[in-house]
Amino acid sequence: MTTLVPQEPLISALEAQWQAIADLASTLTDEQWEAPSGLPGWQIRDIVAHVLGTESMLAGRQPDATADAGAPEHVKNPIGELNERWVEHYRSRSRDELMSDYATVMAERSKALYGMTEGQWDAETATPVGPESYGRFMRIRVFDCWIHEIDIRDALGLGTPQNADCAHWAVREIETTLPYIVGKKARAEVGSTVRFDITGVYPCTIFIATEDRAAVMPAIDGKPDTTLTVDGVDLARLAGGRPRADESSVRVEGDTALGVAIVRQLHYTI
Repeated sequence: MTTLVPQEPLISALEAQWQAIADLASTLTDEQWEAPSGLPGWQIRDIVAHVLGTESMLAGRQPDATADAGAPEHVKNPIGELNERWVEHYRSRSRDELMSDYATVMAERSKALYGMTEGQWDAETATPVGPESYGRFMRIRVFDCWIHEIDIRDALGLGTPQNADCAHWAVREIETTLPYIVGKKARAEVGSTVRFDITGVYPCTIFIATEDRAAVMPAIDGKPDTTLTVDGVDLARLAGGRPRADESSVRVEGDTALGVAIVRQLHYTI
């Protein structure tokens, strides 16, 4: 069954996230623009090019045929190969050209997304997590763009994102992976309950219960077996296996063994 995501609120958050990256990029010096990003093989400019390249692909564009990314060691799969082709495409462009294309493509994408019917938005399509609704795909895009803003800020020491709406949808995307992490990867026993207290710009609480299979629950009876408290940005770093991911950023209470097992399995992004 596909995941249904509200169309206009999600598009609004995606637009805000695109703009947050553009605004951040506009404040960078040329030295910062060319600085290492902390992601293998990429400078800061390459992160912006990657975000632009993905939306360009979704808009039906193609990178230059001559943009051969070769076979960098950090490329592990066909998605990574396509990402590298777009990054390479923009390495031969100036900063102004890249940002001009960024504004143009994001405007095209925004218009296309708002122009989709409810049926098109909810329809099943290919996504990075397998067949899912197009709306879910766009929620994944919010998460991806949000974590890349974190990457830029972390590399340059520029704090953390402050848009609560973007963080909301990014954390909700992370939430979908937590039952699998708790039930399968951390091997929580049947009947176990776990509470995630997410702090930071978008504070929320997520409950996981393991019955026949682990699932997100609106609430649980009694005290959870394990409670994990973590800032949403730290959770994203752990989920994405980022350079600043720090397992000690998660406070574990209750069943420590289960809590530690969950923390060690949080990295899931491709």
